[in-house]
Amino acid sequence: MTRDPFDLTGRVAVVTGGYGVLGGSMALGLVQGGARVAVLGRRLDAAEAKAEELRRAGGDAMALAADVLETDQIRRARDTLLDRWAQVDILVNAAGGNVQRARTDGVPVFGLPADALDEVIRLNLHGSVLPTLVFAEAMAERGRGSIVNISSMAATRAISGVLGYSVAKAGIDNVTRWLAVELTRRHGDGLRVNAIAPGFFIAAQNRGVLVNPDGSYTERARTIISRTPMGRFGEPEELNGVVRFLCSDAASFVTGAVIPVDGGFSADSGV
Repeated sequence: MTRDPFDLTGRVAVVTGGYGVLGGSMALGLVQGGARVAVLGRRLDAAEAKAEELRRAGGDAMALAADVLETDQIRRARDTLLDRWAQVDILVNAAGGNVQRARTDGVPVFGLPADALDEVIRLNLHGSVLPTLVFAEAMAERGRGSIVNISSMAATRAISGVLGYSVAKAGIDNVTRWLAVELTRRHGDGLRVNAIAPGFFIAAQNRGVLVNPDGSYTERARTIISRTPMGRFGEPEELNGVVRFLCSDAASFVTGAVIPVDGGFSADSGV
């Protein structure tokens, strides 16, 4: 019988930030596709709790402790993974988020602290590049693997209050294309790099600016919904189909792509 090209059985995946709202949903989606999943994050207890949740869902999962900004920690996590499961086929770089001190909502941008700008750029750009360089090295040895980065609507649209985050996500778009070209030319067409660009989803990092204490939407949230043709925020599981596609053989000729999952936000001119 012909193999289902979307089937991930036998694949080993790493999801950085895999115990967050969006990363955790992606990890579950990969398990449901048949992959074994390693949940990587700074907090081992949170990673292990998510891994246990994935096991209860019928998957094979493990926890890895590492800060995505510390190359030595990432390498140790990679070696632990390889010792246990012998390979790595998929990397989803879901770690990231905004930094409250780097937001400039409703105030002039001139007072943005330089160290806060550095922090948010490092978290969202370096925090994907460094894990990619470490885990892609193991993929390159086998000549195959799929890396999925997380971009944003902020990469291509001016969204108020999030200068540093926007700069970092624009960098993610560029590094996705750059590494797609570099890795496939040097290591063959089995090694691919793509990204998804989520629209607006409510997660821990942005709940405070989108949802009032009484549960109603803030003015910013209402503005976002008015500019989203589907007229709502996304649900975390609505990212999983595209991630699974990009990680599977069904996307074997797809590399260097940044795919929006945004309810039409990026397509709407506002007219």
